[in-house]
Amino acid sequence: MMTTRLPMNAPTTRTRRFLPLALWRDAWRADAVLMAFAALLFALLVPMAFGLAFDERTLRGVNVWVKPMKFALSLGVLAWTTAYFSALVQPERRRALALVRWALIGAATFEIAYITLQAALGQASHYNVGTPLRVALYQLMGLGALMLTGSQALLAWLVARHARPGVAPAFRLAAVFGLAMAFVFGTAAGVPLSMVQPPDASALPLFGWHLRGDLRPAHFVGLHAEQLLPLLGAWAVARHETRSRAIVIGASVAWTLLFVALMVLGLSGARVAPGY
Repeated sequence: MMTTRLPMNAPTTRTRRFLPLALWRDAWRADAVLMAFAALLFALLVPMAFGLAFDERTLRGVNVWVKPMKFALSLGVLAWTTAYFSALVQPERRRALALVRWALIGAATFEIAYITLQAALGQASHYNVGTPLRVALYQLMGLGALMLTGSQALLAWLVARHARPGVAPAFRLAAVFGLAMAFVFGTAAGVPLSMVQPPDASALPLFGWHLRGDLRPAHFVGLHAEQLLPLLGAWAVARHETRSRAIVIGASVAWTLLFVALMVLGLSGARVAPGY
């Protein structure tokens, strides 16, 4: 249920303090439902980690439990971020915020359930279009992904047009830019990614991506602009208040250029997945 106050550590025109360690508490105060959902997604990482440790099955050179873990972590962070930014919106817009909340929860629940089920079965969730049922389920995953990014577009509009009084302008700008980029860039990379299968096995450490022929790096950068830019905006308000707006704009331009570069690399040598 939405409260009537800003998160305690949201940068405002009257304070320069921003404590990232308190973001979890403040997001709980903003939207307990979304944060409970985020906590559930993070809790799923525990049984998935056991699967990773004791299940030796692989798909395309990667353990079957790696993908569910990545999605659970990413969706949990998305729910957490959405809850935090919801508190920046005037409480009179609670109906629109409820639409954001339930669109995210509904789409994310389907995504993580299907991906986890396929991992348990030792089958691929993405690019698995061998039967009409799997085609339909994969298309539903695509629709769910659009709902996820679309919820962030609506939240960006709400923060831009109906932010509570007192939020530092540079921080609000960073939040709007980050949320908008998550929608625009996430969709721009996600749509072709649904048809362009990444190369087999791993390349880059930790993530396992490739730079050429792999759109996953661009997709990641696009989606997670909504975490990085607001954090940078909060730092700019705290440390360089008079230049904070310029810092946010400069960082947004740099992030856009990075996304474009990764898209060009990802499309270079990319191969359309079988069945498309």
